Amino acid sequence: MIQIAPSLLSADFARLDTEVKAITAAGADILHLDVMDGSFVPNITFGAPIIQAIRASSNIVFDVHLMIDEPIRYLDDFIKAGADIISFHVEATERVRETLTYIKQHGVKAALAIKPHTDPKILNDYIDLVDMILIMTVEPGFGGQALIPEALENARYAAALIKQSGRNILLEADGGIKASNAASVAASGVEILVAGSAVFCADDYRTAIDTLKNAALS
Repeated sequence: MIQIAPSLLSADFARLDTEVKAITAAGADILHLDVMDGSFVPNITFGAPIIQAIRASSNIVFDVHLMIDEPIRYLDDFIKAGADIISFHVEATERVRETLTYIKQHGVKAALAIKPHTDPKILNDYIDLVDMILIMTVEPGFGGQALIPEALENARYAAALIKQSGRNILLEADGGIKASNAASVAASGVEILVAGSAVFCADDYRTAIDTLKNAALS
């Protein structure tokens, strides 16, 4: 089943409460929340207080994507803020297994993200723990980038690994996804499509979400 996860990074930050309610009413499956620290990636966005502030606006699944160094330092903050899924980058820490375990122990789904040029074989070491794998299809740090087609090879590898594991693991892709490439992303085995500008820059959110979903299924 294809799910659409609009990325709040492309929303109107002056109207976050309204935007979260609107995207929920428009039929979004998940809300993707990009947290950047200006160190792991060259940009700064928002942190746990903002997520906590908008949590009451919707019961939609909050998918918190930590693009920060040593994410284990801040897990308690994001858990308390209302995260349903927390993903972090394998490139951001040497404490990957400890971080995944801590997230799961606190009743939150644990996800591992990889950059476009990271060898996906690293996922083999953690397939027994992850609840979701996040494949970046752009270099993390900024919205509005074009999808890197070669990154879909990572998605295909992850999809095969998930199937081999026999576990119920979600596969998500993030970066440059729009109606014109949604089918190729879905064909790589991805079931959750993160889309920022393709949704939040559209005149009608419901139409944009439906268009993406239909394109992915075509």
